[in-house]
Amino acid sequence: MASQLLNVPHLAFFPKISYASVFSTLKPSFFHSTSTRRALKSSPSSRIINLQAVAETSSEIESNSVTETTVPLTLRQICQGFVPEHILHRMEEIGFVFPTDIQREALPTLFTGRDCILHAQTGSGKTLTYLLLIFSLINPQRSSVQAVIVVPTRELGMQVTKVARMLAAKSEIDVKGCTVMALLDGGTLRRHKSWLKAEPPAILVATVASLCHMLEKHIFRIDSVRVLVVDEVDFLFYSSKQVGSVRKLLTSFSSCDKRQTVFASASIPQHKHFVHDCIQQKWTKRDVVHVHVSAIMPMPLCLLHRFVMCEKTNKHQVLLALLESDAPESAIIFVGEQSEKSKKAGNDPSTTLLMEFLKTSYKGSLEILLLEGDMNFNSRAASLTEIRQGGGFLLVSTDIAARGIDLPETTHIFNFDLPQTVTDYLHRAGRAGRKPFSDRKCIVANLITSEERFVLQRYENELMFSCEEMML
Repeated sequence: MASQLLNVPHLAFFPKISYASVFSTLKPSFFHSTSTRRALKSSPSSRIINLQAVAETSSEIESNSVTETTVPLTLRQICQGFVPEHILHRMEEIGFVFPTDIQREALPTLFTGRDCILHAQTGSGKTLTYLLLIFSLINPQRSSVQAVIVVPTRELGMQVTKVARMLAAKSEIDVKGCTVMALLDGGTLRRHKSWLKAEPPAILVATVASLCHMLEKHIFRIDSVRVLVVDEVDFLFYSSKQVGSVRKLLTSFSSCDKRQTVFASASIPQHKHFVHDCIQQKWTKRDVVHVHVSAIMPMPLCLLHRFVMCEKTNKHQVLLALLESDAPESAIIFVGEQSEKSKKAGNDPSTTLLMEFLKTSYKGSLEILLLEGDMNFNSRAASLTEIRQGGGFLLVSTDIAARGIDLPETTHIFNFDLPQTVTDYLHRAGRAGRKPFSDRKCIVANLITSEERFVLQRYENELMFSCEEMML
């Protein structure tokens, strides 16, 4: 099935730029050339041809880059002829002018009606990508639910709803507004039932349980839906008790006419197998396109990644056992930042508790030092000076405190608390394996609970490394 995975070519490449300054000077109607204008102003019946013309025009521009200064395609240019003008106007008002990588690669494919798997890191612009597709398909004159966005959590649902409503807000242009409804766990289902019956929203953002409840009660029909988006699909399929309901929903939607299915996620474990299953189960059409954009470089090969499963209550003892078995030359132990709630309660930060434990229990020869964000400049400088004077060290640190420090002697990274984001994991791991001309393998060890295994798997997929389980 690998042949089913199609690579979507870049339409344009551009350096990092201040969107605000560009937006202040860029006219919405600006186009590269006459051929591009013709491609984007054609009738809706020739949309696929339009996209091909835009791609060809872009290729011509790239080939002439030696003699001409090229300007990247804007979001408006990519969406022109597909997304209504008032949505494009709102998009630019908000500040979405130039496309991100995932938008540049996926939107031309989505506008042709193809099913798509959007695979890109958090913050890459996947939400706006599928919302622009939805607005290209919505008919404001129809009184029915035309698009459904399935989300795993109430919090994500609220974020998506906010962006959708911002784009759908009525502008000065005299057009009928597009309604967006949030059907999320913990809401008032009775009120939602009345709303769905009396005035169905065009776009429905829903958690799995609430959505399935409405479908089972026949409050609305799935066959009225033009596009179904499943956001954070990896969580719903691989770490959710509601995977059965998601599969049932996709199976029901697969029998609908004129349907389009979009999956979105920052990471998809074994994505080739996932695409194969989607085709076999008919959750997507056979020509589904997997658009994979990774803005993070793969993990250095000199690092070995391991994890140990443990309970929160015995993490200190597990760390001590790892220090004794690994005998690092120098190591950084990363601890999570103390929450504001914990601070207000008067609790000691985790760094302090860990320092006290190590000073009384660790019997090795390494110097135990502390580096945290709340330290004053003199204390921070003193810790770094002690490290650089030579000798092995055990540095207990938070993410903020360790940002930017260069300690080439570090052979081990211990994630006492798992980092909050994949970028944080990359930054932590990057503190080791920095010694020039050294081919020695360095260790990144993660102390995780069973609930955190899924999070670590996501980091593995995004950063393209393998993490082995270690038994103590």
